[in-house]
Amino acid sequence: MAFLTHFPVSPIHHHSSSLITRFFISPKPKTHLIFATLSSSSTIKPSSSLSILQDITLPEETPLQISQEKLFIPPDTDISSETPPRILKGSNIVLSKYARDAQVISAEFVKSSVETEACPSDGSPEFALVGRSNVGKSSLLNAIVRRKKLALTSKKPGKTQCINHFRINDSWYLVDLPGYGYASAPNELRKDWNKFTKDYFLNRSTLVSVFLLIDASIPAKKIDLEYASWLGQNQVPMTIIFTKCDKRKKKKNGGKHPEENVQDFQDLISEYFEAVPPWIMTSSVTNQGRDEILLHISQLRNYWLKH
Repeated sequence: MAFLTHFPVSPIHHHSSSLITRFFISPKPKTHLIFATLSSSSTIKPSSSLSILQDITLPEETPLQISQEKLFIPPDTDISSETPPRILKGSNIVLSKYARDAQVISAEFVKSSVETEACPSDGSPEFALVGRSNVGKSSLLNAIVRRKKLALTSKKPGKTQCINHFRINDSWYLVDLPGYGYASAPNELRKDWNKFTKDYFLNRSTLVSVFLLIDASIPAKKIDLEYASWLGQNQVPMTIIFTKCDKRKKKKNGGKHPEENVQDFQDLISEYFEAVPPWIMTSSVTNQGRDEILLHISQLRNYWLKH
């Protein structure tokens, strides 16, 4: 249960929910690189039939095998029994009793804000999407809610320039944040994006988790590693969402498949974290990972609302 650990007594900032203190990924000193692996003598395969889920059916097969020490185990979840834990396909996330009400019934754009104080104030839980400007944030958001034009997409990176709130099922929010690392944007504009995005991470009390999007079709980028490190050091709850996992062009992108790039990224961030954060492999083209994201959101959300 490596993810349910204790953290420094004096954190850099405080969130209102006890969920945050349980779902942190603890940063570690950058003294040496520790390589993580997805295989060991004790591996676990994800399960396909879930009696607690009636609104989403998971695929039957997955090529991934996850060693128990690399699993993300939600609070109030016991995996010590003889029954193998149920794991979401293409992820390291164990399902808990809080995984329910995962379907998207309604989705609507609410507002755009340029400062945290201007964001919706109804107290509903929210999940923020952030990543490099061409990582496919808006496309993934549209795929999650099955609405092609809910979030604007563009071939030109940097389209999202505000904190955009989308209300789901009239009870929780998906939040589309400005992308980072887009060199063609004016320097002052990039500074503004960076400032209000990080202020939102540090001071938004209703933020349940940041979904950090990483392009799995290419090798790890330094800026992504730096962003993941910043979130960890500032004790911001994080889930890594690997995008573009449908792209398998071996001669391109360093000759590696998405699964290999996913593994490489985890190896690299192990330098900064004592344990690998929760992660999910996705594709907005094939809808891979859509149901898994919704189930992950549902169990985080339901635990957050209870506590």
